[in-house]
Amino acid sequence: MNQKHKQGTLKRLLSYLSNYKLILIISLVFTVIVTIIQVFTPVILGRILNHLQIAFRDQIPVDLERILKIVLLLIGMYLVLAVADIVKERTLVYLSQRLIRDMRTEVSKKIKKVPLKYFDNQSTGDLISRMTNDIDKVGHNIQVSVSQIFGSLMLVSGILIMMLKISWILSVAFLLTVPLSFLATKFITSRSRHFFQEKSSGLGRMVGFVEENFTGTDLIKAFSYEEQSDEDFRKINDHLYEVSWRASFMAGVLLPVMTFIGNLAYVTIAIIGGVLVISRSILIGDVLAFLQYSQNIRRPIEIIAEMANQLQETLASAERVFKFLDAPEETENDTNQIHAPIQSIIFDQVNFAYEKDKPVIKNLNLSVGKNETVAIVGHTGAGKSTIINLLMRFYDVSSGQILINGTDIRTVTRENLRSFFGMVLQDTWLIQGTIYDNIRYGNLNATKEEVIEAAKKAYAHHFISSLPDGYGTEINEEGNNLSQGQRQLITIARAFVSDPDILILDEATSSVDTRTERMIQSAMTNLMNGRTNFVIAHRLSTIVDADVILVMDKGHIVEQGNHKQLLKQNGTYADLYRSQFME
Repeated sequence: MNQKHKQGTLKRLLSYLSNYKLILIISLVFTVIVTIIQVFTPVILGRILNHLQIAFRDQIPVDLERILKIVLLLIGMYLVLAVADIVKERTLVYLSQRLIRDMRTEVSKKIKKVPLKYFDNQSTGDLISRMTNDIDKVGHNIQVSVSQIFGSLMLVSGILIMMLKISWILSVAFLLTVPLSFLATKFITSRSRHFFQEKSSGLGRMVGFVEENFTGTDLIKAFSYEEQSDEDFRKINDHLYEVSWRASFMAGVLLPVMTFIGNLAYVTIAIIGGVLVISRSILIGDVLAFLQYSQNIRRPIEIIAEMANQLQETLASAERVFKFLDAPEETENDTNQIHAPIQSIIFDQVNFAYEKDKPVIKNLNLSVGKNETVAIVGHTGAGKSTIINLLMRFYDVSSGQILINGTDIRTVTRENLRSFFGMVLQDTWLIQGTIYDNIRYGNLNATKEEVIEAAKKAYAHHFISSLPDGYGTEINEEGNNLSQGQRQLITIARAFVSDPDILILDEATSSVDTRTERMIQSAMTNLMNGRTNFVIAHRLSTIVDADVILVMDKGHIVEQGNHKQLLKQNGTYADLYRSQFME
């Protein structure tokens, strides 16, 4: 991260704090109170020793009443210090947690606006790491640094003024060690910045790897991939260890270096102060106060140095979050709306490529009439699912246009467009909740009776009723407390309850047994009546009744017609059908 970029990130980070000016001001006010008390208590304490020294030296009575008043004053100041410190920390915790909440909310909203193609090139685990670890680091470091940097700068300024007031000679001796502290801080932080950036990136890769391996444990075991997985983990873990160790070492080495410089200053002041006391140029209480100041100033200087290191970590984490927040968003145009019923869907010279110069769909022309069922078949990678992705505007066409009821779908909102679709995919997706919640997800306004009716049509009601909690059965995070077939039946019931104008079935029956498949096909026939349907299938037995079957190869429609017509052509479809029939 170059200096200009770093300043931009810091400025953007501070803009979040501007939303909480009152809380920030309260925190800073109490920071000032804490700093003032810390500056004046050593001088007040020194007065007691000065009075005792003068009393013993000049053989005069010790004024106990005066000493008692000073002690009571100190007790009062320390009480105020404790209360002010508690209020300061409480406001900072509130501020940091609000900041974390705001950033996570912004990231959550951003996820809904980012196009799918962005996620094609991003690790899910890395994105999770940005939303959790990186935002947590930013919030925690802000909580620690806001008051500490401000308070430390004030404390250093106040202590230096008091030092000069006590003795300019001792102040000069102390200030000679300050450049050493500055140079040490600059040297170490300049080398730690890179490692903190690598640490954040490495942590993202680690989270992505762990998330991928936890969700794919069964596949890893099935393919005896444990050793290779372990080796991959070791590589990622070793790299994370290396950069984390270097980052932590560079951050940790700063404290002992600053301690050494502080001790050097302490010894120098003690020697010079002793000489000044012997020559009666200064009182011993003032030397004690100065020594206390020299120790007290060490901590704020160390804090400033630590915060300089922590700032690198904060900026590295913030930069990763802002990089996601700056990702391009899906554009929306509200100029047109599609209205039911759906009369026609036209693909007009459609071309599309996920990556430039690597076309997936080439000059696709297709006209689908009202209530027609279109089946799409072809080898893997032929472009079958891509047609669905374009139809639902998960991706926009590279050229050409898709028209629904004569309206280019790029000129309507995705919300309006997708409200006409119901979808059942090969990969089941269930939310963490009850079976009832998952079916009702297709239509949040559905009644209990409608949910049960949809489950009956999907032939899911029987197995749901046999579960101990029925429709109230909780589906865990991975949905693995149900079989793959049962999960698919629930997604089919979800499609029933959504009652869509356009139905998309992408290998919808691939995960169920033959008997269940026949039942679902019977129910699907009823569901598909009065709707426009797109069916992607490898099992050609499920699409023999389709109005139109498209045979795709390398992004082109190579054959088109109904089942009987395509068999007569004795082409690609006939070969596919005969090979499955033979099997």
